[in-house]
Amino acid sequence: MIKSLLVIQQGLPYMLQGAVVNVIVVLSAMLFGFMLGLPLAVGQVYGNRFVRRIIGIYVWFFRGIPLLVFLFLFYFGLFTWLNINVSAFMVATMVLGLISSAYQSQILRGAISSLSQGQMKAARALGMSDVKAIIFIILPQAFRLSIPGWTNEYAILLKDSAVTYALGVTELMSRAHHIASRTYEHLAIYLAAGFIFLIFTYIGTKLLNVLHKKVTIPGYSR
Repeated sequence: MIKSLLVIQQGLPYMLQGAVVNVIVVLSAMLFGFMLGLPLAVGQVYGNRFVRRIIGIYVWFFRGIPLLVFLFLFYFGLFTWLNINVSAFMVATMVLGLISSAYQSQILRGAISSLSQGQMKAARALGMSDVKAIIFIILPQAFRLSIPGWTNEYAILLKDSAVTYALGVTELMSRAHHIASRTYEHLAIYLAAGFIFLIFTYIGTKLLNVLHKKVTIPGYSR
């Protein structure tokens, strides 16, 4: 017991550095996913039938294949075939971002669809174009309504980021495995790694909940 605690104490700074890598991967993937997911959501709500069908196939594709398969497909398959030298960190961020874009598009689509259609009609009656109405009226409200969904997406991405260890990304699980293989304190080290994931999940979701309360309009509901 004492030996396990000493190993955790000595390895904690090293593992925390890996946890920071996890957070960077997650935040980068969420930003990338948002940049892709936003136009996908708008296209699903306001696009024609062909656009909605194409976006639906994209969402179905990236939601239907396991993360590990995508990591191997891109890192060992696609980029190797194209003879492009890309770091494991970049591949992990890109793959997580693509998968997140599919989920975030549905979060935003649900938020946009929950708004009254009368708002768009009123904007048109005032002479606003559909693009301006979406940017200045629809999306600001949809962003507020999407924060709870983003909270869940952050927690999922943080847990999924542990799988990037398979590519050699020096994140928390990679460092925990390195310590455990040298000290043979597997139980203690992996329990510590799980606890660190819990802490970072709590911090991220708590911050997003605070943001949600801050931007919520009193008396406003879907």
